[in-house]
Amino acid sequence: MESNHYNRTLALAAVFQSAYLVREVAWNGQCDQALLDIMISSLLTFEAQSIEHVYDGVHHLRKGLEVCAAILLESGSSDPEHVEIARYVVVLLFLQRKLMKRPDMLDTVRVGIEAAQAQTEYFDKLHENVIARLAETYQSTISQIGPRIMVQGDQVHLGQRDKADKIRALLLAGIRAAVLWQQAGGSQWRMLFSRKAMQQEAAQILARLDSA
Repeated sequence: MESNHYNRTLALAAVFQSAYLVREVAWNGQCDQALLDIMISSLLTFEAQSIEHVYDGVHHLRKGLEVCAAILLESGSSDPEHVEIARYVVVLLFLQRKLMKRPDMLDTVRVGIEAAQAQTEYFDKLHENVIARLAETYQSTISQIGPRIMVQGDQVHLGQRDKADKIRALLLAGIRAAVLWQQAGGSQWRMLFSRKAMQQEAAQILARLDSA
């Protein structure tokens, strides 16, 4: 995968999209099924030549690009929704860096995802069994690294197994996107010093999508 500004922005948008969906499920008990499908599919896509291929087209990252552009533009904003999403993104990027230093855990994550992929021969990829397998993979690996992502939301939803499983599966999808971010040249320094450039890139991609 080519290391360039465009790919880094797309990958970061995918992290933001995962975080946005986590918040939707946590507070509302549901999220856009098409976006959920895209993020789960990204986990089950092992061989991909580009980020566009992982997400089956840039248009499937529109929500992530919108949220990413808005939050990067409003750096320091006190909007509670944006603060919450940004916090998830920061921790996901941090956990991904720690995960890459644990080859044993990486192997365990891969095995878990492969097991979920095998289940799609019998179930739809959004079936509760597939989601539960991905959630278990996250909980038994990345969730143990620390720091744990403290998900805010409605306790009615957070206390339901199927909703909690969706949240964990989406966090795993966020880690997958964070891996793509790193592969495209993303780093902590780029997050600190290239915020404006990434916001502008996201805005330009959205403009192209709108004009297509």
